[in-house]
Amino acid sequence: MKKGNIILIGMPGSGKTTIGTELSEKIGFGYVDSDSVIVAREGKRLSEIIAEVGREAFLDIEAKVNSELCADRCVIATGGSVIYRDYAMEKLRTLGKIVYLKLSYETIERRLGDLKARGVALKDGFTLRDLYNERIPLYEKYADITVELDGKTVMESVAAVAEALSK
Repeated sequence: MKKGNIILIGMPGSGKTTIGTELSEKIGFGYVDSDSVIVAREGKRLSEIIAEVGREAFLDIEAKVNSELCADRCVIATGGSVIYRDYAMEKLRTLGKIVYLKLSYETIERRLGDLKARGVALKDGFTLRDLYNERIPLYEKYADITVELDGKTVMESVAAVAEALSK
């Protein structure tokens, strides 16, 4: 049975954390940041975990954490790479509606700084453009709802997500 959660997916820099916290306040839900759960469990920053165990092992850790989440009436902000493990996404799908926060490449590029310092699970030799092109079809595949956020402020984005969920 599907629980009443809202799961946010999207590129790093798409606003999952910021929109997630504001949305949870607006609708009276709890808030879970799955990256924070990973950091707490592993006792290290995401960038340190990736440097220590490598990209693939990190993706396995991320998927395990997300597939073990138990929540109801929460906004769950996931890491941008959660979409690489089908079993994690299938588990998240059982927890609620998956909302893809969609932004153009140009907006993502403008928002992001150093990808490695940020803890982005990047394949060797990949650019941000490569990452964007690889992930977009996966976000679209798993999304129950897609919300376009280009040109919107945080509060306009929260309102757009809330409106999309009410339909």
